[in-house]
Amino acid sequence: MEPLLGWQFEDSLFAPSRERGPGREPVSSCDAKLCEPLWFDSEADSEEGARGLTASKFRADWAYRQRHFEKALCEYSSCLLLLPASNIAMRRDVQEGQARCLSHLGRHKEALDIAERMRNSATNTDHLTMVLNLQFAIYQGLGNVGKKMMCLQQLICLHPFNPWYWKLLAEAYMSLLQSSSPLVIPETNLNRSEEVNGSDSSFKTSTRREVSLQPHRADGQKEGPWSGLATETKRENAVACSSSQAVKEFLCTSEELERKDKGESTAFKSWEQNVLEKVRIKACASFIRARLLLQLTQLQQSSFVLEHNMKGQKEVDDQVAQLGFNENSLLLMTKVMGQDLIPEKLKEEFQGEVKCIGPSALSSLVTASATDFESKWFGNLQDNVCHFDRQFCPHTELPPSVT
Repeated sequence: MEPLLGWQFEDSLFAPSRERGPGREPVSSCDAKLCEPLWFDSEADSEEGARGLTASKFRADWAYRQRHFEKALCEYSSCLLLLPASNIAMRRDVQEGQARCLSHLGRHKEALDIAERMRNSATNTDHLTMVLNLQFAIYQGLGNVGKKMMCLQQLICLHPFNPWYWKLLAEAYMSLLQSSSPLVIPETNLNRSEEVNGSDSSFKTSTRREVSLQPHRADGQKEGPWSGLATETKRENAVACSSSQAVKEFLCTSEELERKDKGESTAFKSWEQNVLEKVRIKACASFIRARLLLQLTQLQQSSFVLEHNMKGQKEVDDQVAQLGFNENSLLLMTKVMGQDLIPEKLKEEFQGEVKCIGPSALSSLVTASATDFESKWFGNLQDNVCHFDRQFCPHTELPPSVT
């Protein structure tokens, strides 16, 4: 069976080697240089040249592996000072090491600054992929779910057939569901909530309590601030009324505010439920996309790679089951998320071609916003999934396992 994803050797690799022409001397054998374990620790700090640079880089990498981040940061910084401007590949490796050390040390702002500089100097898709992975790791340390999702969405724009990016994106959506708090709250609802639940609400509660506690005067009117309020109301409305009538009118207004408050609270809960339902659909669709891609790649895997694949599929199955969609909804999502998985297209994707273009052209390869990304991948799912899955449509409760 021909491999689906293009991982195969070229026939030329198995062709007979060219015969050597007359007069050519056979190449003498070259003995590989053997290095002692941790040889870079014994190198003198004053050693110059490529060997000194390599030793410095190895010491930094080893310190990072041992989780000695302060020491690793010093080694990376020393190595960077010695690097010639022409050694771009090692420079990017060292800068990445610096950023990761700073992130582990809690200096996230400095780490993000380095990542941004690296992004601005990226010249090919491999560079951009590395920077996005670095930014994802930094935002993960910060616990910023929104920024993590943005990095993953951009990575998927570059590598739409990578199952692990889809799985990570699905898990990010799940973290939003498990916290039961939408990522964005509209300003109108937020402002109204502040107005109703803030000063107005406390004023309304306190004034109603004061009304019930004010002593009565001999003429049947109530003492206290309501006399002034009644006078002001009468002046503004040009209506002759007693203080008690003004209090009654105010109480009616308060009751109307209460009803409005309850109505806005219901509307906000309805909006919130609708947002969570959409996030739930996106999470499930992303998991299904990851599973489809894992199933395709497992045909050419073996050993620990296949074991890792199967473990990933098991985790995806568990999460999809936890989301509680019915069979029709799952079939629809599988159809939509797998409609571009054509063997010929996949084969081209996995040839491993690196696009070498400028920074401005690279930025056009990733979607400008999360809205554009979600519209592209999930836009056709929202209404159709709700049609098949009315049990958990908006304005109803989410499955207990999610909330």
